[in-house]
Amino acid sequence: MSPADTDIPSTRPYLIRALHEWCSDNGFSPYIAVQVDASVQVPMEFVKNGEIVLNVGVDATSSLRLGNDFIEFKARFGGVAREIVVPISHVVAIYARENGQGMAFPAPAPATLSAVKPSVLVSDAPPSGDGVEATADTASRSPLRSVTSEQGQEEGDVPPEPPADGPGRSPGRPQLKRVK
Repeated sequence: MSPADTDIPSTRPYLIRALHEWCSDNGFSPYIAVQVDASVQVPMEFVKNGEIVLNVGVDATSSLRLGNDFIEFKARFGGVAREIVVPISHVVAIYARENGQGMAFPAPAPATLSAVKPSVLVSDAPPSGDGVEATADTASRSPLRSVTSEQGQEEGDVPPEPPADGPGRSPGRPQLKRVK
């Protein structure tokens, strides 16, 4: 790797902005899946298994700023306005809620993740109903799950696409599609 390669900025913020714009232009709700640690400012009562899924649509946020280093916005959780700050490196996916189309990114390296206290990861808090999809069961509905292929190899964080009428397929449940 040459020294010039280390100076190239990440493509992640540009891809996030592009997919956010695509979702918005086509009437979809853009959601981001975020790996949570001490550097992420989100309501910890909605974090489950170190992850939170947030609706970053224009109707669900105010003062949305998709920067090169951080995603910042204000949103209501359970009727309470909260300031949200997410480092770009902690966004592990952006996708359209309605059809699951989007993009997954590598999770931040474990060395960069700070320990999150398990006591704040589980919540019995009710859904907010304020347009922000950040509930205690959100992580279980996230399209990002570690799966193993039939050959026993890790395929990454994107689940295989089940048949449309197959078992375990809920009507209307979005699925993130891997495009190669």
